[in-house]
Amino acid sequence: MYSNSKIAKAVRLAMIFGAGTATAISTQTFAADEDAVEEVERIQVTGSRIKRTDIETSSPVQVTTAEDIKISGFTRMEDVLNTLPQIEAAETSFLSNGASGNATLDLRGLGSNRTLVLVNGKRLQPGGINSQAADINQIPAALVERVDVMTGGASSTYGADAVAGVVNFIMNKDFEGVKIDVGAGGYQHNNDNSYIQGLMDERNFEYESGDSGIDGKSYNIDITVGSDFADGKGHATAYAVWRRNDEMIQGTRDYASCALNGAGTSCGGSANTIVPHFDMFPVVGGLLGVDEGAAVDYSQEYWGELNPNGDDFIPDSGTRYNYAPINHFMRPNERFSIGSFVNYEISDEMNFYLESSYMSDQTAGQIAESGTFFAEEYLLDYNNPYMTDAQKSQLQDFFGQGPDEQFVAYIGKRNVEGGPRSDHLEHSSFRIVTGIEGELNEDWFYDLNFQYGSTSSSSAYVNDLLAPNINSRIGAVGTTCEDDCIPYAVWTLNGVTSEQAAQLSGTAIKTGTVTQMIVNGYATGELDITVPGTSTPLAAVVGFEYREVDYERLSDTVYADGLLLGQGGPQASLAGAFDVSEIFGELSIPLIEDAGFAESLILELGGRYSDYSTTGGDFVYKAAIDWNPIEDWKVRGSYNRAVRAPNVAELFSSQSIGLWSGDDNCSGATPSNTAAQCANTGLTAAQYASGITTSPAGQYNQFTGGNPELEPEEADTITFGVVAAPFEGFNFSVDYFDIQMEKVIGTVGASRTLQTCAETGEARFCDNVTRSPSGSLWLGQQGMVTNLTSNIGSRHWRGVDLSANYSMDVDGGSLDFSINGSYNLKKEIEPITGLSALAYDCSGNVSVDCFAQPKWRHTAKASYSADDWGVTATWRYYGKVDYDGTTDELIADGIKAYNFFDIAGSYIVTDYLTVRATINNVFDKEPPMVGNTMSSNGNAISGFYDTLGRYLHVSASLKF
Repeated sequence: MYSNSKIAKAVRLAMIFGAGTATAISTQTFAADEDAVEEVERIQVTGSRIKRTDIETSSPVQVTTAEDIKISGFTRMEDVLNTLPQIEAAETSFLSNGASGNATLDLRGLGSNRTLVLVNGKRLQPGGINSQAADINQIPAALVERVDVMTGGASSTYGADAVAGVVNFIMNKDFEGVKIDVGAGGYQHNNDNSYIQGLMDERNFEYESGDSGIDGKSYNIDITVGSDFADGKGHATAYAVWRRNDEMIQGTRDYASCALNGAGTSCGGSANTIVPHFDMFPVVGGLLGVDEGAAVDYSQEYWGELNPNGDDFIPDSGTRYNYAPINHFMRPNERFSIGSFVNYEISDEMNFYLESSYMSDQTAGQIAESGTFFAEEYLLDYNNPYMTDAQKSQLQDFFGQGPDEQFVAYIGKRNVEGGPRSDHLEHSSFRIVTGIEGELNEDWFYDLNFQYGSTSSSSAYVNDLLAPNINSRIGAVGTTCEDDCIPYAVWTLNGVTSEQAAQLSGTAIKTGTVTQMIVNGYATGELDITVPGTSTPLAAVVGFEYREVDYERLSDTVYADGLLLGQGGPQASLAGAFDVSEIFGELSIPLIEDAGFAESLILELGGRYSDYSTTGGDFVYKAAIDWNPIEDWKVRGSYNRAVRAPNVAELFSSQSIGLWSGDDNCSGATPSNTAAQCANTGLTAAQYASGITTSPAGQYNQFTGGNPELEPEEADTITFGVVAAPFEGFNFSVDYFDIQMEKVIGTVGASRTLQTCAETGEARFCDNVTRSPSGSLWLGQQGMVTNLTSNIGSRHWRGVDLSANYSMDVDGGSLDFSINGSYNLKKEIEPITGLSALAYDCSGNVSVDCFAQPKWRHTAKASYSADDWGVTATWRYYGKVDYDGTTDELIADGIKAYNFFDIAGSYIVTDYLTVRATINNVFDKEPPMVGNTMSSNGNAISGFYDTLGRYLHVSASLKF
């Protein structure tokens, strides 16, 4: 690891702050002895702004190299990084319903808003109107030199967002020549899942079987050019990237071709069927049902559908619409990006640099056809011109009403005549970073820079039903259908036509822009101070930063008023901004050198004071120890204090009705909650006895939105680890982490609010449950669970990361082994501060509240490289995950351990041409299937486990 020269000792003793790989390079002269001078490279690493001479220090980091990216075969950076055990899947291309169109990263599962993304050590701007987290679609995979994933807190160095850590993309700014990368890939799967095929056979659902062929095809072209200019004083690198991937719908995979019910035991679906379903109640004395004084009797609720053999109604036959096949399993996407990196040496003491990038991205999230979704309450009477006499007579007899009375109807009709819904998402981002850096003297360096980033986004939601257009077309009281109005023939079997559907169709549009402006400056160098007994001086950083974020989202009337029936609720316009002024500093103090118990012992300190325009001032800090007890061994530990201020969306998002997936345990003929528990949630005894209707799709209403009264989050991170190279060719690191957060910004969760209310009757929960007059939380929009953003509770994460590498020479080549693993000891969530009885541990558990992160997960690689060829085998292991719930029988015993195997090879054809081929998930293993309350898309935990089967990719690199 080190040699016993004076230069090596200088290198070793200069180990200060941060960990990772180089982000900037300059040189500093050290005296090897009185008669000789040698240059030792001094670098700046992820996690610190002090320039130093070593890259392994007090904070753990995982490095993904350019070669790792190439052999993965992936052209989307989120796909590459989601294979790291320290990262949970966030926004990916495998999400459709509610997709933002962005690609985000989630370190430790603490949330993408707590993962800071940097490019060359500088902050990436927010992703647009749909996400405040950085969108890594902007990152050109072909130009990435390495990715540093720093998993310790870094708020004192970079700011509040770095609670979970930092992902720093190091770009190849010094490229020479011309390089063209061309690639193509796709997925292949053998549809032979007998379990779900049997369930679909029971429903007479269609599905694919056998070999899928190559689908979900992707194509990419990356062009990079670079050269010196001005007699070597300057260097410029430029790139252009085009990438496209085809859509894949769930119907291409048998295991996703029907929507499983919550238990995972049958193909569920939606009561919004092609032939309409109806939920109807009589109106008596201005109330729904029969007035019994204090209670309302809902035993006269009529739940049924049109009679296929007559012109009246029949009870619900159990028919459900299979909405799954038409949903996107992987969204289509086309992206184009260009950018450049320019450096110019103005003088020996000053260097000018400029980074610029532009990205345009288009995608669409397609989901099943819209419908009436039982979302509106329609007031009707028995003079309705569109109902048959048999229907009117039947309802009057059923409700005990006369011909002059009224009733209300909730309608469930799937708009198959109008085609699938689709959210067309576009966003473009522009980013420019410019500054000057250089030497103040031989011991001090400076960097003064300006950054501006802007992301413009738009959403055009098409083929949804426009609520105001329906009343007059079904004969609602007080309305008429005149002139060009075509009645909506929901009362007639197979009566709806595409012309009728077209009159009901609406489009909603929202656009907006988020901008980020940063002015940053700092100086770093050595002080003329040493601790007695040491020869290495103290090193320091002092700096300032001003950051301003502006956010504006403009919604048209259709979005703002929630007029589309398939949207779940209004999405109002939103505008907000904040700015923060900060000062920061770091100090590296060599305490001991060449002692019997320490080759070196360095104390590292850091602090940052931030003054937010929204929440005021906060101070964060860091203390770390870097101890080399003997040569080739390092012990490291750190404590980081972080304070994260709420972002614009958390503060200012409009409050509106939307949907949550789960269960109302007070619904159905045999509720799992008792009558007393359901009474706590607002259900009457009569409603409990008669049974209120369960949402067939497992979706219920919630009232969500921002909160301008939010306080900043507080977090403490402790890391402790060992790094060693005990013998030639082998090195390893083991790091323990402990993260505790208080005043967590988030939501309690509608499901947890509802069930806790039932079990405890506490007002703080039950006040947030509002049932409609019928007792429902999904029929119409009167019933809902309030689930607003607030400072809700605490988080406590603990675990251990392991990394090891071994390399040896074999037959003229190099044989290399590596493993990167993470073990979760604790992921405890306390939803409400002070209510420890409600705390639950997500470590190795999956539930409606817990992401399916196993306790142990690793990626292991074995590779052999010779002069002109190489091959790599990868083993990705996901440990067993227990199920913390009672609904999903499919995973009652948990999700078993999963193994995925990949293989990749490369061959240097000529000095100019290299070809590569990759097969990921060689054995075509399907993702674990889960019920609809656990699934993120397609009966799977999409984007985490391999979602689509075997992945194949080939590419060629031409460089000259």
